[in-house]
Amino acid sequence: MLKRPVIGITMGDAAGVGPEIIVKALKHSDIYDICAPVVIGDWKFLKKAIEVTKSDVSLNLIEDIKDARFSYGQIDCFNIDIIPEALPIGEVSPTAGNAAFQFVKKAVELAQQKKIQAICTAPLNKEAMQKGGHKFAGHTEILARLTNTEDYSMMLSSPKLKVIHLTTHVGLVKAIEMINPERTYKVIKLADEVLTRAGYKRPKIAVSGINPHAGENGLFGNGEEEKKLIPGIVKAQQEGIEVSGPYPPDTVFFRAVNGDFDIVVACYHDQGHIPIKVLGMEDGINVTVGLNGGVIRTSVDHGTAFDIAGKNIASEKSMLAAIRSAVELVPEN
Repeated sequence: MLKRPVIGITMGDAAGVGPEIIVKALKHSDIYDICAPVVIGDWKFLKKAIEVTKSDVSLNLIEDIKDARFSYGQIDCFNIDIIPEALPIGEVSPTAGNAAFQFVKKAVELAQQKKIQAICTAPLNKEAMQKGGHKFAGHTEILARLTNTEDYSMMLSSPKLKVIHLTTHVGLVKAIEMINPERTYKVIKLADEVLTRAGYKRPKIAVSGINPHAGENGLFGNGEEEKKLIPGIVKAQQEGIEVSGPYPPDTVFFRAVNGDFDIVVACYHDQGHIPIKVLGMEDGINVTVGLNGGVIRTSVDHGTAFDIAGKNIASEKSMLAAIRSAVELVPEN
């Protein structure tokens, strides 16, 4: 009986670096020691990636997870053959965008059927996906829709810093409008739950302010911290969650890196993404927190990198980190 968790790795946009970083990651034998990986995508582009990376591996094409071999040196591919072989590499393509969506859709189906225990996604291109007919802002929103989840969040994780977001793919004015005490409370609770599952005893959670200096007692802004953040923080504290703030955004991430906090609640996309990426894009991963049905999803924390696709330049470090994190998040039986 297979004891390793089955991790479904979606190919992402086939015109980007996804196929390459997947092949490179699966050349690391230790991955097969900790999990049973299966790629969900179009086999033709895995084959191209094997050639580009000069990898001594073969493909095992499957139509059902039970046919996978999970053997190092042979990549299992749940084949969704929907992209023309002549697809240009390194260009925005509606065809590749639609395919990337279909790979994620199949992965969610397999997760809901308990045939895989977690999903790990290679990058998709938002422009290509939308031109392919799927009007989503990104993976997080796709997964929320496919799992009928309303309360979810994007968490970024690196070796030195973890960040979870109140809002993500919206403009700054809209982001501030969307923040309210209940959303603040729910994201704090999600942060506490995911870190507790990961083995933290009492996660120390910090909430970043919205305004410079977290408003500095009304000096900056219009009382957003008092109206939108503090009531949610107090509610979480009353439930025994170790959360504090709001703290000035220009220092709270530094303090977290130095060990004062286990995770920071960021108010909007760039507030959380910039510190993670400054610390090193190759080391960061993306986790969708709170999906219904216990669906687990991790991802690389970089894009499709069309400019280097097909050139055997892209690093697999973030993909390796994402696979390992997916394994860590799978509950023990």
